[in-house]
Amino acid sequence: MSRVFLASRNSKKIEEMQRILREHAPDLDVLGIDDVEHYDEPVEDQATFEGNALLKARAGFAATGLPSLADDSGLCVDALNGMPGVLSARWSGTSLGPKKGQDDRNNELLLQQLSDVPDERRGAHFACAVAFVHAGGEEVVEGRMSGRVIRELRGSGGFGYDVLFVADEHAAEGLTSAELAPTEKDRISHRGRALREIAPRVAKVVVG
Repeated sequence: MSRVFLASRNSKKIEEMQRILREHAPDLDVLGIDDVEHYDEPVEDQATFEGNALLKARAGFAATGLPSLADDSGLCVDALNGMPGVLSARWSGTSLGPKKGQDDRNNELLLQQLSDVPDERRGAHFACAVAFVHAGGEEVVEGRMSGRVIRELRGSGGFGYDVLFVADEHAAEGLTSAELAPTEKDRISHRGRALREIAPRVAKVVVG
């Protein structure tokens, strides 16, 4: 089986990438950070999603020798001048605790910050950059999903801010990204769009 490395420990991201990549390469196996020998992960200190994605993909390729993918993504809220942006994962501060606990704190803080913002000004979008680094070079693609931030958490799927984000495509029924079936989320999400764009190139490099 051909292998590609994803510089992430997030099991849901790994599963999402596996689903999309296997549409183009059925025998392609995606390995995460916990599947390879330990290496020093870089600090995500870049000012853009593209910069952080490249930083992680380059480090992954250098450490594993495998064609390496990395993404950086976040929620950009209009009323907060595009924040949390690249700080989305650590909006409430860094934590050594479980990922779900960090997500809960981030969501709680964001809702507090938007508590006085009227519904018509709660527009936002998810942005994602996916970097692919391999022996033949490197490239980055970007994806975007527009929508709005609601006032309560809904849904049990997805991760991060999915529980409070309603995409434009589902505004009529008011479904959050965390209430969507995985295939539907893949279809419209920022990461899904970026992965579908880069997946054929990954398959060509890895499988030939």
